[in-house]
Amino acid sequence: MRHPPGKEMVQRARRLRGEMTDAERLLWSRLRAGQLGVKFRSQMWLGGAIADFACIQARLVIEVDGGQHDRDRRKDERRARAMAALGYRTIRFWNHDVLENIDGVLRVIEDALPSPSHPAARGGPLPLPGTGEGR
Repeated sequence: MRHPPGKEMVQRARRLRGEMTDAERLLWSRLRAGQLGVKFRSQMWLGGAIADFACIQARLVIEVDGGQHDRDRRKDERRARAMAALGYRTIRFWNHDVLENIDGVLRVIEDALPSPSHPAARGGPLPLPGTGEGR
């Protein structure tokens, strides 16, 4: 059962939107422009945490990490598992990668998006993780 975020988490997400790092701000300027053909949300409540960026249609989470995340790998792994349990894949980038190679970062994200023949691209339901053909 999914629980909606409490008032405290909604306020935290709003605060985080206003306090984006330079790397997050740069990536958000490109994601929200719709140039990848899908809609992303910024600072979205998901799986008991707040994802930097998420695309509901593609079931994709994008995290942009600074140096503090090098110390918090277990926490990041728990967050990714919680999001994966909801059917979301997480891709992580370091701040400096976004700032120094935004076009390369966007190519990686684009490659992670479903192809036009994939159910998510058509707005259809996605298979649950661990199910489908060959499993």
